Amino acid sequence: MAFQNSTLMPWRTTLANVMLPFEIVQPFKRERRQRRAEYTARAERLLDSVGLSGLGRKYPWELSGGMQQRANLCRALIHEPQLLMLDEPFAALDAFTREELWGVMQDLWMRQRFSAVLVTHDLREAVYLADTVYVMSKRPGRIIHERPVPLPRPRTLAGSFEPQFVDIVHELRDKISEARA
Repeated sequence: MAFQNSTLMPWRTTLANVMLPFEIVQPFKRERRQRRAEYTARAERLLDSVGLSGLGRKYPWELSGGMQQRANLCRALIHEPQLLMLDEPFAALDAFTREELWGVMQDLWMRQRFSAVLVTHDLREAVYLADTVYVMSKRPGRIIHERPVPLPRPRTLAGSFEPQFVDIVHELRDKISEARA
């Protein structure tokens, strides 16, 4: 899981935070001592892939919010889960960092091909990252609209201003407006 606010432990280095699942998730927990060098190398490669090369010895408070979220994503993915739950993981970031992390997330997905459930209020983010977007009603929350996103991957920020992308965003906005009426 990855949440809106980074849940990195402030007393652990970035590398130690990323490696935390190896300490608590089986079978990694059982094998971590024998495979420590392998797991460390995997964590460092993952940090490199999200632009955090050489920052493994830094503590979370020494990183920007965007860097903390990158490390948070690495920790969620280090043990290659089949399902990743994302609860507004980019909402607390500025627009430029948020969009940059959409690209990072897409790159990670293209490499690992995990399934993900992304909760977001950002329609552009949903269309950029999702294969299918589900619109939920007010309480009680239920799915009121399902919209496949047939746009090819990799998606680009420039592509998010193309008519087909924008049309999907407007369709979703209309469904949300109808539900609020």
